[in-house]
Amino acid sequence: MTLEEARKYFEGDRFATYKTGIVIDSIGDGCSECSFEITPDDVAAHGSVMGGAVFTLADFAFAVAANSGGVFTVTLNSSISFVSMPKDKKLIARCTCIKDGKKACFYETRVTDGLGNIVAIVTSNGIHI
Repeated sequence: MTLEEARKYFEGDRFATYKTGIVIDSIGDGCSECSFEITPDDVAAHGSVMGGAVFTLADFAFAVAANSGGVFTVTLNSSISFVSMPKDKKLIARCTCIKDGKKACFYETRVTDGLGNIVAIVTSNGIHI
């Protein structure tokens, strides 16, 4: 799947692309990079980005990477570890395939801020439908 094909296909994910403004920056064989700019709508009462916004970015990056090969894949399980607060207004999720089998797959997504600081690490198991 090309970058343009991925962007067109994932326009259907209105929550990620329209509500949050996530952009697919790159796509490769079993990997993807997606990003978004933190807005006031993404901030919790204490002033930092909401964990749900970070997870949404990571989950979307997983969807893009896991579905890039043309086999429909959905999340079976995900786990997020928050590492630090972002130091700027950009979040970047880089998702990489660790193992891809006939029925299941395992990916790791690292979410960083625009300065390269690790914000969260997410592991996801997917199932090929």
